[in-house]
Amino acid sequence: MALDYTKAAQEILDAIGGPGNVVSAAHCATRLRLVIADDSKINQQAVDNAEGAKGNFQASGQLQVIYGTGTVNKVYDEFIKLGNITAATKAEAKAAAAEQQKNPFMRAIKLLGDVFVPIIPAIVASGLLLGILSALSFMDSNGFITLDTNNAWYQILNLVSNTAFTFLQILIGFSAAKAFGANPYLGAVMGMLLINPGLQNANTVATDGVLQTYTVIPGLYSIDWTGYQGHVIPIVIAAGILAFIEKRLHKVVPEAFDLFVTPLVSVAATAYIVMLAVGPVFVWAENAILGAIQLLLTLPLGLGSLIMGALYAPTVVTGIHQMYTTIDLGQIASYGVTYWLPLASAANIGQAGAALAVALKTRNVKTRSLALPSSLSAFMGITEPAIFGVNLRFFKPFVAGCIGGGLGAMFASISGLAANGTGVTGIFGILLCLNQPVQYIIMFAIAALVSFGLSFMLYKDPEPETAGGATVQAAATAPARDEAEAAALSSAAANAAVAAIDQAQAASAQTSTLVAPMSGQAIAMSEVSDPVFASEAMGGGIAIVPSEGKLYAPASGTIIVLAETGHAVGMNTDAGTEVLMHIGIDTVTLEGKPFTAHVKVGDHVEAGQLLMDIDLDYIKAQGLDTVTPVIITNTASYESVAPVAHDTVAVGDPIITVK
Repeated sequence: MALDYTKAAQEILDAIGGPGNVVSAAHCATRLRLVIADDSKINQQAVDNAEGAKGNFQASGQLQVIYGTGTVNKVYDEFIKLGNITAATKAEAKAAAAEQQKNPFMRAIKLLGDVFVPIIPAIVASGLLLGILSALSFMDSNGFITLDTNNAWYQILNLVSNTAFTFLQILIGFSAAKAFGANPYLGAVMGMLLINPGLQNANTVATDGVLQTYTVIPGLYSIDWTGYQGHVIPIVIAAGILAFIEKRLHKVVPEAFDLFVTPLVSVAATAYIVMLAVGPVFVWAENAILGAIQLLLTLPLGLGSLIMGALYAPTVVTGIHQMYTTIDLGQIASYGVTYWLPLASAANIGQAGAALAVALKTRNVKTRSLALPSSLSAFMGITEPAIFGVNLRFFKPFVAGCIGGGLGAMFASISGLAANGTGVTGIFGILLCLNQPVQYIIMFAIAALVSFGLSFMLYKDPEPETAGGATVQAAATAPARDEAEAAALSSAAANAAVAAIDQAQAASAQTSTLVAPMSGQAIAMSEVSDPVFASEAMGGGIAIVPSEGKLYAPASGTIIVLAETGHAVGMNTDAGTEVLMHIGIDTVTLEGKPFTAHVKVGDHVEAGQLLMDIDLDYIKAQGLDTVTPVIITNTASYESVAPVAHDTVAVGDPIITVK
């Protein structure tokens, strides 16, 4: 009898606590993937017994219900229709699951990363140039070099060096709006609002004072008519408010008016809230913090400097550090030197050392390519790329940088290290401390080495996500880690109730041999580092450590699985054997980059036919294992699945006998 897809979907919906308990819903080739808000509301027995469901398991923050190819998409369509749930991609469901698993603090940290990581290239480009040009300008003005700045070549570089920082609020507004789910172009408008030329430039307030105020409530409340140059948090908060208003307006404004009513009301309402409340409150908080800093700097034994050196980087996150110039200027006016700049320099160097440790320790090429230039930028005094793109993202390096910066700042205070100017920190900061170069070098070494050492010890590449245990009806249970495993599992599990007996009878009548799909070193499945494969939970077989980046068909048959990311190929041989070849461990994370498929699902192939080209060097460069398990996923249908012992195998050598 044909499955009633509506009934199947309704039973699952009821079993998980209704549509209000669904954070995200997606499906792959064989499974319904659900991110659940409250797992305690799940009726596990009802899920196990849901019509049409062949099994279910919890994996990577998702409840995954197995239906099988050709069925899951129809159940999914009814599921989102009955629950009035917005469809999501697998990537979105995975992201939603990751969000559910994070605590509020880590969610906030991730949100900052989502806001700032996309704009890191712009900040790095401008930051590196800004550090170099600032140092060159200082050396020129103090007679160390002669620099001609009156030409187009220099002036263009000067424009590039400050453009990203001049319009930073626009970049943040666009990126933050995307992170919050608002229209990013409206977010950019909010960024433009906060640095509109009609407002007094915030960078002039320290020297010129506030030039204009406007009354909000006569006799009670007025606001300073100043911009928010250099401030980070106001625009991030503005994007959050914008998203909150915009999303709700989309739900209530008729579609015919939505195009112009929603943007207009969203931007105007957000502007009033930010300009009248969020901005002024943030400025008040800044002033209070700056007053507290002045008190801390007077503590004996450098304790105040230790605290501020450690807290400097967190204040960069809030944007408060942009106001520290007032401390430098005040100290220079009073003492002829500033004791604050060496503290800031120590803090910047600390974050640079921490990011450098990540760059040298990580096995992820993308992380290294971001961490290395970010650490260089931080060593030159521009820390935003290192903080937002690397250290804060992994958190432990951020803490290590704070500790190193604090200890470096403490030494600077105890040794009386002072600068005769402001504006340059990091490597070139020594040019402002030429009266005490040895102290500066020691401070630099303390901050860099302590933060580097701690970060190197504490940092670990994030563990790849693995699936938990599975419960499958009418078949052996197995964890499913990704699209390829699930599709292979579908053949043995989702359809087992109908076909298992016939398969067993057909298979028992004959013996067949599979040949090596790759050349390399053959090892027992128990030696594979992944416990799912090593335990043979997905089926018996053998594994090959490849010496050549080519995958061939181990028998004649039909391709039934080709993972979207290319890392796994499954086939049903002409003899009825279901084979899954999983190329490497956790290679699903490589998004298909090292794999070039020469077949597609449904193709009939002959034994020895080339299926896939593989860039083994790329896989190794990511720090991943290239070992390739060759698994008989319908092992339960056979009397025996016996690997043929080989130390070294060549393509075409017999490796597995099934009977």
